[in-house]
Amino acid sequence: MTNGHLDIIERSAKLFDEVVVAVMINKSKQGMFSIDERMEMLREITGHLPNVRVDSWHGLLVEYCRRNDVAAITKGLRSVSDFDYELQMAQMNRELSGVETLLMSNNPAYGFVSSSLVKEVATYGGDVKNLVPGIVFERLTAKLAERA
Repeated sequence: MTNGHLDIIERSAKLFDEVVVAVMINKSKQGMFSIDERMEMLREITGHLPNVRVDSWHGLLVEYCRRNDVAAITKGLRSVSDFDYELQMAQMNRELSGVETLLMSNNPAYGFVSSSLVKEVATYGGDVKNLVPGIVFERLTAKLAERA
């Protein structure tokens, strides 16, 4: 999770009565943190937001939404290429399930930040402290030290 993700979650929490942060399980991707570790960090990071809960799901996000009465998906946009991709996803999701997608422009301070870029920079010893929440920075640093 980056500060950009947190910004979108916090802004969404002001708009909706309940926000569910869904950690998607993708067996074809090997993340740095396990699903449980990611969920634990997310719960800590969003603990100041009483209307945010964290859950996980294996499968299509729209199926999660359908089964849990989630009416809308909120996504952050950093760039035009994000918009192109997310617009297609939003249209597909609406076609599949009727679930709406709210595309929010990013805070310009985080426009260049992506999880994969943060992970790559941190792996090579770059300072990512100002790009991720403190908890993520601590756990990322510890995880990289374990691997070294």
